[in-house]
Amino acid sequence: MQPKTKALTAAVTGSALGIAGLAWLAMPATADPAPRLPAVSAEDLVQSVLSTRTPALDGTVKVENNLGLPVSTLPGGTSLNIDAARVYNDGNGNDKLSLEQGGSDTTVVHNGDTVWLYTSKDNTATRITVPPEALRHPDAAKTAPNVPSDPAAIATQLLAKVRESSTVTVDGTARVAGRAAYELVLTPKPTERTLLREVRIAVDAEKRVPLRLSVLAYGSANPALEVGFSDIEFAAQPASEFQFTPPQGAKVVEQTPQSPEQNKAIDAVKLVGDGWDTVITGKFRADAVTPQQGKGHGGRQADPKALLDRFGKPVTGAFGSGHVIGTNVGTALITDDGRFAAGAVPEQVLIDALGAK
Repeated sequence: MQPKTKALTAAVTGSALGIAGLAWLAMPATADPAPRLPAVSAEDLVQSVLSTRTPALDGTVKVENNLGLPVSTLPGGTSLNIDAARVYNDGNGNDKLSLEQGGSDTTVVHNGDTVWLYTSKDNTATRITVPPEALRHPDAAKTAPNVPSDPAAIATQLLAKVRESSTVTVDGTARVAGRAAYELVLTPKPTERTLLREVRIAVDAEKRVPLRLSVLAYGSANPALEVGFSDIEFAAQPASEFQFTPPQGAKVVEQTPQSPEQNKAIDAVKLVGDGWDTVITGKFRADAVTPQQGKGHGGRQADPKALLDRFGKPVTGAFGSGHVIGTNVGTALITDDGRFAAGAVPEQVLIDALGAK
């Protein structure tokens, strides 16, 4: 069965490559002929990507996924069935994401230390204010709100994370969203225990920003995930794009970002390992894994344990007992006492990360 292609609607947080966010998945490879470009070394291309700040742009992002998992039905799952997505960046760190899903619109606007999240479905606008000291802190990524970004930023973060544990090559050229690009390929070194075969990043030949991200797993010639622009324009954006005023009658909620230690659902989050086989571990709080009335579809009781029984494989080991859920690019182990481990790794790596009960 061919994977369904839809416009990207969400940033996928979690296990892939062991980083907090792997998301923004892209359109299928274009059939346009490969452009002729000057030769460039892999190291020079990597350095140019890492040293280039995302310029002002606006573009449409699309998603193709072949995960083989109904993520929208799992506890904490994120639906990818989005009809349209458009991103904007002012070149100075401010960005905007506009999503359409069914009859609902979602808008995320990041401007300085303020993030607005608006959903038309419930007419609610949430304002998140990040203290300046948190933005300057070395661990700002751990405390800042999880704000979706454009494919260029996501691919650059991923490249910085896994380059030291990868063999990096340039594999020809491509044309993405009408622009000439180099194909940068990262392959895990033999010491890395991962389900992923390679990651391909199409880098704009002129701007040196990523245009498309493709994640390939072992056992398949087709990408399990692809992220990128279907159209893009590098041009100055009006300041008004990054200003948000809640619609009349909208409910406005004020929030401050929470550290993992303050998260209402999860305790003791940490990363185990590095590179491709990084695993994120933690523990759900008791009220996050017990049935919740009114939290399911149609207001019915949501029972996380029943969903794990339905979609997970029962497992036992030194960690105790629990369930394993796997996709083509990642695995998650959730124990019966609420601990979890997840990564783009085989099951045994998660077991090792959890250790003994």
